[in-house]
Amino acid sequence: MAADTVTPNNTQTKETMNIVIVGHVDHGKSTLLGRLYADTGTLPVGKIEKIQAICKQQGKEFEYAFLFDAFLEEQQQGITIDTARTFFSWGNRQYIIIDAPGHKEFLKNMVSGAARAEAALLIIDALEGVKDQSKRHGLLLSMLGVKQVTVVVNKMDLVGYREDVFRGIEKEYREFLTQLNVIPQYVIPASAKQGINITTNAPETPWYTGPTVLDSLSHFSLVAADVDQPLRFPIQDVYKFDARRILVGKITAGQLKVGDRLVFAPSNKSAAIQSIEAFNVDQPPMRASAGQSVGITLDEQIFVERGQIAAHEDDGPLVSTSFRANVFWLGKRSLEMNKYYVLRLATREIACEVSAIHRIVNANDLDDRQTATAVQRNEVADLTIRTKASLAFDSYITSEETGRFVLVDEYDVSGGGIITEMVRDEQEGLRTEARERDSAWVKGDIGPEERAQHYGHRAAVVLFTGPDSTGKAFLARKLESVLVAEGRHAYLLDAENLRRGLDADIGEANANEAVRRYGEVARLLTDTGLLVLSTTNPFSLPGGTVAQAIQTLVNPTPVVTIYMSKEQESLLPDATLTFLGPDDFDARARQIIETLKQKGILAETVGAQPAFQFSI
Repeated sequence: MAADTVTPNNTQTKETMNIVIVGHVDHGKSTLLGRLYADTGTLPVGKIEKIQAICKQQGKEFEYAFLFDAFLEEQQQGITIDTARTFFSWGNRQYIIIDAPGHKEFLKNMVSGAARAEAALLIIDALEGVKDQSKRHGLLLSMLGVKQVTVVVNKMDLVGYREDVFRGIEKEYREFLTQLNVIPQYVIPASAKQGINITTNAPETPWYTGPTVLDSLSHFSLVAADVDQPLRFPIQDVYKFDARRILVGKITAGQLKVGDRLVFAPSNKSAAIQSIEAFNVDQPPMRASAGQSVGITLDEQIFVERGQIAAHEDDGPLVSTSFRANVFWLGKRSLEMNKYYVLRLATREIACEVSAIHRIVNANDLDDRQTATAVQRNEVADLTIRTKASLAFDSYITSEETGRFVLVDEYDVSGGGIITEMVRDEQEGLRTEARERDSAWVKGDIGPEERAQHYGHRAAVVLFTGPDSTGKAFLARKLESVLVAEGRHAYLLDAENLRRGLDADIGEANANEAVRRYGEVARLLTDTGLLVLSTTNPFSLPGGTVAQAIQTLVNPTPVVTIYMSKEQESLLPDATLTFLGPDDFDARARQIIETLKQKGILAETVGAQPAFQFSI
């Protein structure tokens, strides 16, 4: 497209919309696009005449598809993305048309962020009707989260523009797309070759009163600009200068300003922005917006770490340990269920596993299979992923940067995915309780940093799990003795003591409520800066379930889990430390203490003064 191309009404292009066009190679995609470019005056002067002359010279019939192919060849110069893109302007919009002849490349670029489709044109051959390939293209759009779709029933001239043929195709395909949660805004009868209903309504289809293909594009809604979306500020790091703690990162969506109150997910901690830090400027900025890398300070010292996402109070991200996603897999090894991988989303890294495989599609030919236990290379799969701990995220259609992730398999980035929906986990009720409780928490004048400096450690929960008769309770008592002897403020909170007091009204029948109450007591104790030690012995629930519930309720206080077993097990639960016992309890206690130091929970004691090796 020439640089000085203007819209037909001479208005300057103000908006840009990305549209993907999908359909079988013989259903008329190139012809439709060639007709669109020709009829909107997008082609350079003399281009049509040149192609017509070439066709005449070669003795073949002129086709509008030739216009698109020639136009594409010109526009591809300088384009680095695998998927072909062309551009045209109409009204007050510039349309970027993404053609997806290679499904593998298109899927890969969509999940990596190299391509972006806000809407789609889906082409069906009127003579062939709804075939498997058309259904697979609908599935493709569904898996990419593209919800705005216009279906073009092309080649209506080959069926004599019969309304009954069109209505049958429309009914069948609408019903199919509805099952995929894709609702087409328009289904349009057309003939790209004859120019029927492409840019102007035609008398050949008097029974059709809807928009033309070109008009339908203007009815698509633009995705809100990044700056107009809800704030998403993933924390990349925390720097300590003087007495200030500066939270740094890149704003991926929305904007923030001094005085805004932020909530950090998934920890639920909240504080107001005291300043926005910048280097080599006369006056510190008062606001920042999407795309900017900034540092901020808060009006109170709260514990925030890398990977948390800051948002405004009334519009935060989703939080769960489970979500549904569409993943494009490129790994040398297959993606398997119940195997741990590392998930990277924004600045967060966390262990995860595939807990369910719903559908697998081969990206090359869109052939799909409903059931499998592994995803092979170059396949895209609809999965449920479960993370080791609570994760803050968005659905992809809501926020691209926090709705997209990659999967790492043994240090290799092996796949990418987009989140389609949150899956409510068993912690959802506790998470809601903690969020509501923390938002109304009445704070004193002494914060966690001051307590940590005074005690020589920050608050934490050390939870001993594993089978009975492994010495969990004895090791917990030993650890408490060693910590207190070193001057640490540690307390053994035995849930058995709560059963005879706080839990007297619920008895032993309501195990979940007993864990909830224990977590709330632990939350109070950790708020005082204590190291809380406990075992899962009194609870009639699996240790992993207890640990997750307690972590949810005391978040962001760290929960360190110690798993003890009598004999070597082939499949161990995820734990901070794993011991085979009973064993040398003195040595195990020292090992736990070293781990607490490595995690920045305990400071090294030098004389009477604690020397901190971590930033609180």
